Amino acid sequence: MQAPLKLKIQKKHLLALAGVLALGLVLRLTVFAPAKVQVVHLVKRDLVAQVYGNGTVEAKVVVNIASKITGRIVEVGADQGDMVTRGQVLAKLDLSELQAQNRQAEASLALATKNAARFKALAAKELVSRQEAEQYETAYLLAKEAVVASRSRLNDATILTPEDGVIIRRDLEPGATVTAGLPIFLLANPETVWVKANVDESQLKEVALGQAATITLRSAPGEKFPGQVARLARESDRVTEELEVDVAFTPARNNFRLGEQAEVLIATGTRQGAPSLPKAALVTQGKQRGVWVVANNRLRFQEVVTGLENTQGMIEITSGLTENEAIVLAAPEKMQKFRNGQKVRVRK
Repeated sequence: MQAPLKLKIQKKHLLALAGVLALGLVLRLTVFAPAKVQVVHLVKRDLVAQVYGNGTVEAKVVVNIASKITGRIVEVGADQGDMVTRGQVLAKLDLSELQAQNRQAEASLALATKNAARFKALAAKELVSRQEAEQYETAYLLAKEAVVASRSRLNDATILTPEDGVIIRRDLEPGATVTAGLPIFLLANPETVWVKANVDESQLKEVALGQAATITLRSAPGEKFPGQVARLARESDRVTEELEVDVAFTPARNNFRLGEQAEVLIATGTRQGAPSLPKAALVTQGKQRGVWVVANNRLRFQEVVTGLENTQGMIEITSGLTENEAIVLAAPEKMQKFRNGQKVRVRK
């Protein structure tokens, strides 16, 4: 009885030992296994550094076209969206009353001219006083000014385009009565249309006049329009800490909408064939900025010097790495926990 019992106990011990060994193996392969990491390598790329800004399409020069006189609109020669040229007829006012006033002024001038000449001749013969002759001369001059004024009002009844441009808005229709100074049209010159973009102050160091830019409009999200930095403001918004940067369309666009939302990317630098990495591979250790390099399945923190960075998340590495080194690419919170010499496995 003792021998079978002893054998049974030994068998249990062996089974327990096997279980412990199996558990240890499982833990080694799972919980205590070296972390698997993804690696990347330096790759030479053409990089373009870009500064982002957003804002609206605006015009540097916007002209309100108004009537100089009061009258009823009888004809309109342009509508919003139309391209117009300097001197083109935009609108006409009713001439009937103005023509009657002009005829009356010309008739008065004719009479005043005749009286002034007659009394001047009589004064020369001393048949009337010089003072009386001067009164008729003054009446003649006033009548002459009245004719000039009436003819000017006749001309003002035809409203012309002051310069080339696009009609942005038409506020009145035929039949409406316009008063002096009341705008009828709003005109913008396409050559002065640009994007007033707001750029974060931290990005302004590299922005300069003349730099090339790419413009995206909300109405055409898939299209990119060439532009150029045309003007930099000198006062930042104290709340948003942004500065206005005006980016002109190159070439100018005739089809535009003032106030439309737009985004710009300003090219502030380029590098051809620059050794680069995803920016996500970088980590900060104390005051050092670097990457985790995998060598012989162990981690090593390597300080690097960076250069140009593009908006696609790639950054130039100017020193500290070679093309053959394997650099870890992982979540920031994971890389912060890495330690020098830590054993890892490279994910295939």
